[in-house]
Amino acid sequence: MASSFEQMRANVGKLLRGIDRYNPENLATLERYVETQARENAYDLEANLAVLKLYQFNPAYFQTNVTSQILLKALTNLPHTDFTLCKCMIDQTHQEERPIRQILYLGNLLETCHFQSFWTSLEENRELIDGITGFEDSVRKYTQVKVWMNKYGWTENEDGQIFIFNQEESVKPKNIVEKIDFESVSSIMATSQ
Repeated sequence: MASSFEQMRANVGKLLRGIDRYNPENLATLERYVETQARENAYDLEANLAVLKLYQFNPAYFQTNVTSQILLKALTNLPHTDFTLCKCMIDQTHQEERPIRQILYLGNLLETCHFQSFWTSLEENRELIDGITGFEDSVRKYTQVKVWMNKYGWTENEDGQIFIFNQEESVKPKNIVEKIDFESVSSIMATSQ
């Protein structure tokens, strides 16, 4: 099955080069590709953005189910900005439709690190992630990294690299005071002469 997915990825890659990327006749192929990504736990941002762009150009072809899958797949790629990119390409009226509105809410909870609320809300809306293979594992990986970053003060640069503070940066000097009487030291001094 992986070879058929790779073949589909190559075909879609060819579609996305040039003017064919904006041909609404290719929408059915691209929508099948989105469904395959969900099923096969794969991800192709460029193809997903092309689908959303075609929906912008051709509002009559808009598919709520496919758009929901694209948004959920973008959530699996956090902390990258894919989710925001996808969200910005969806018309406001479609953003208010039930499944999309719920996914946008879940995305907001994740992006603002309200993890407990996210898992509670996801549990109440399990049907949203039906057919999205690996969704929970991908989100769990993201949340674990964020929890550790907050706990230990780790930082992330613009390239997505996480910097872990080393011990030297957090060592605090400590004054040690010892009280030694002369009699306990005199025997040591006598042997050293």
